[in-house]
Amino acid sequence: MTEPHPVPRFPTSLGTSDAETITLLGKDLAADLMGKVSFGELALWLVTQRRPTRPQVRVFEAVLVALADHGFTPTAIAARLTYLSAPDSVQGAIAAGLLGGGSRFLGVTEDTGRFLGDALAEAGEPLPADDAGWDALALAAVRRAREQGRLVPGLGHPVHKVTDPRTPALIAIAEEEGLRGPHLRLLEAVGRVHPQVLGRRLPLNGAGTSGAALADLGLPAGTLRGFALLARTAGLLGQLAEEQRRPLGMDMYLTVDRNADYVPPEP
Repeated sequence: MTEPHPVPRFPTSLGTSDAETITLLGKDLAADLMGKVSFGELALWLVTQRRPTRPQVRVFEAVLVALADHGFTPTAIAARLTYLSAPDSVQGAIAAGLLGGGSRFLGVTEDTGRFLGDALAEAGEPLPADDAGWDALALAAVRRAREQGRLVPGLGHPVHKVTDPRTPALIAIAEEEGLRGPHLRLLEAVGRVHPQVLGRRLPLNGAGTSGAALADLGLPAGTLRGFALLARTAGLLGQLAEEQRRPLGMDMYLTVDRNADYVPPEP
């Protein structure tokens, strides 16, 4: 007689439900979480599966606010134009905007976290005790990136050429909450020393600073872009709500279409 195949198991520590209750993170969703936990706190809790402290939530939510919207960025334009083509698909428009989260926009959050984490791992213990030590560590990391032909993530911004206003605000909040850790300290040092290697001074951008702040919360580098996308989802929804109230997508499309300059292909 053939042995029956064992029923596969699919373990999770996140959520489950039965006919009467919904359980999330070991708590009764309706009784213990709704109205008592902010969305930012819950998002952080879901990823770490540890309830965050108040200081951690404040830094985390400051990052979400910093990354939510930055005007008519490519992600916002993509969402609006997709909505123009498919107004019956809000989810498609949001997805179109999120798909643009790459190495130039939003993805910098993860790239910076990885860059800083790799530099810290390369340096090992003990960590620097003063700014001079952090500067030496940062200088080595920037030089290594330059020698390898790689950009240093977290530097530069298409609009904020001197100071990205989000950067000092995030650093100040992390300092106030006792969470200005090694990733932020190393990024600040990168901001001080990079002109020695690059030959020009660039601002520390908010997306990169957000990545450093999230890494100092102990979040895995592989999740950092996801948090940037979580923040931008709120911004894209705002863009689409505004598109519904005051449409701009058709004007965007027609401006490009009516000003296209056809150039015959080279023979």
